[in-house]
Amino acid sequence: MSQFVEQRRRLAADMERRGDWPARSPWIRQAADALPRHLFAPDRLWHWDGHAYVPVDRGSDPERWAAEVYAGPDAAAVTQVTGGLPSSSLSCEAIVVDMLDSLMLEPGHRVLEMGAGTGRNAALMAWRVGPGRVTSLEVDPALAAHARARLNAAGLQVAIEVADGAAGRPHSAQFDRVIATYAVDLVPWSWVAQTRPGGRIVTPWGRLGHVALTVAEDGRSASGWVQGLAAFMPARGTGTGPGRDFRQVRGSAEAAQERPITRDLQPLREDLHLRFALRVALPEVQITTAVDDDGVNAWLHDGAASWTTLSALGGGESIAHQGGPRRLADELERAWDVWLAEGGPELYDFGLTVEPDRQYAWCRDAVTGPRWPVQEALGQVRLAG
Repeated sequence: MSQFVEQRRRLAADMERRGDWPARSPWIRQAADALPRHLFAPDRLWHWDGHAYVPVDRGSDPERWAAEVYAGPDAAAVTQVTGGLPSSSLSCEAIVVDMLDSLMLEPGHRVLEMGAGTGRNAALMAWRVGPGRVTSLEVDPALAAHARARLNAAGLQVAIEVADGAAGRPHSAQFDRVIATYAVDLVPWSWVAQTRPGGRIVTPWGRLGHVALTVAEDGRSASGWVQGLAAFMPARGTGTGPGRDFRQVRGSAEAAQERPITRDLQPLREDLHLRFALRVALPEVQITTAVDDDGVNAWLHDGAASWTTLSALGGGESIAHQGGPRRLADELERAWDVWLAEGGPELYDFGLTVEPDRQYAWCRDAVTGPRWPVQEALGQVRLAG
């Protein structure tokens, strides 16, 4: 619609300036231009005002509504709030584009999507692969109805089914591509089984970022690289709340151990590649950082019973106070040392392998590189600091 032309142009220009439009997939920008975000956004969005999510209605405040839809490349528009927390969104444009680029779609591909949401992602894929080639599963009947209506209004033939994406779509022919729009801690084996050998699966993983997996020719595994770092909403039923925070874990307990920290803690706050590696090695440990006049301070906890504070003393010195059955500062430093011994790999040097009875992350090489078992707790890791 004409009233959103300027907002659309601004978002596209910001994407262009940052290099977010992928050169190997020029079709994505064409599809995004043909199927703009506002066509799929509901009339009520939700804005965080610093205290709570408040409604923004298109009918009463169209300019503010449009500002939510086109806030920027890295801004998602919250479309549903459940229990005071966001439970669905119109994903930020940069991530939508990056994931579709990772999917490597070609005309004629059969695609299975987990999580229809607003229907926009399915629309972009249908623009590429053709009518009747995309099936999207959505566990929420209301969201499914919204997506179906918006896709029909856009003249796109996409099958929207109300179903739990964890099971995929049993009893159907294998798909060329599978994509999820929500984060999973463990990639369901059903997704691998329902993807043809050589096919690709792109999914947000552990709320750390997203991975692109290729199914092996024998169909007995899928493996691939981390594609980017971002936070995603989890699958329904896995918990969207913050869980126990540092104060709840520590309670009134006194530290059981105190010891000096001799290393510079600045990378713990500023180096995203280090932080990603630490999340892989210590998936259940949450790390929050802050800076004061003495340097970088950090708070660690495992969501259960163990906690650590790393307090800057000035002059490059820090002290660790640790409580609970685990010594999280010790574990942190060991994982940090492993990362350094590997040459400080970037997050793009990490990958994931999925087999019927196990999943593991690896660095640089799926066969010879170091490995870390993937567990359900990976989903509790959040970006912080």
